[in-house]
Amino acid sequence: MKKYKYKVSFVLPCLNEELTLEKTIYEIKKVIEENNLKAEIIVVDNGSTDNSFRIAKSLGINVFICKDKGYGNALRFGFRKANGEYIIMGDADTTYNFHDSIIMIETLDDGFDFVMGNRYLGGMEKRAMKLSHFFGVKFLSFVGRLKYGVELGDFHCGLRGFKASLLKKVNFTSTGMEFATEMIAKFKNFKVCEIPTELRRCHEKRKNHLRTIRDGFRHLSFIILKK
Repeated sequence: MKKYKYKVSFVLPCLNEELTLEKTIYEIKKVIEENNLKAEIIVVDNGSTDNSFRIAKSLGINVFICKDKGYGNALRFGFRKANGEYIIMGDADTTYNFHDSIIMIETLDDGFDFVMGNRYLGGMEKRAMKLSHFFGVKFLSFVGRLKYGVELGDFHCGLRGFKASLLKKVNFTSTGMEFATEMIAKFKNFKVCEIPTELRRCHEKRKNHLRTIRDGFRHLSFIILKK
C-alpha cells in the first residue's frame, strides 16, 4: 500500500443534508482507511434546520457552524479550520465519488497546486445533471477559459483539491456559488490541472440548493466584471 506523506483535510459544506450526510461521511472514512491516509473530516454547517449537525457529531466528525450564509462563506470558513497540508472539498449529497480524491492527492504529490475534477471526462450517471446545467456549465466554462487562460473543462465541479499553503497567497471575497469560479481566478497562476471525476445521481429526495438562472448569472457576472 502506498504511503501518503501529507495530512489531508476533507471539507464538506452542509445545509440540510440529513438524508445524505452519513453516507458521504462513511464513504470518506472508507477512502481514508483503504489508503492509510492521515486525514480529518470537517463538516461546515451553514444553518441547517434538520438533523445534519447531530448526525455528523454522532459519527465523531468535527462540525463547525458558519453563521454567514452561502456556499463561498461555508467553504472559506472550513478552509480556516482545516489542519491538513492538502484540502479536498466536496459536496455532502453523495453525488461525488470521493475515491476520485485519491488521484487528486497523488497529483498534488506530483507537484501540482490545484486539481479540479471534470465531470464531463469522468462520466455522469443518468439524470445526475439537469440538461440546463449540462449546457450552462459548458458555456460558463468556455467563457471562463477565455477570461483566465486555463485549460479546464468544468468550472463548476465541486470536487477539488489544493495545497493549503495557497490560502496564504490569495484573498477570497465571494460568498455564494460564484466562489467556485473565484477559486479558479485566484489559483490560475499556480500549477493547475484537472482529472476525470464521476458524477452520480442523488437517489434521496433532498432539496436541491442550486438555482440555475440565479447561480449562472452570479458566475457570469464574476467572470465579466471582476479583474
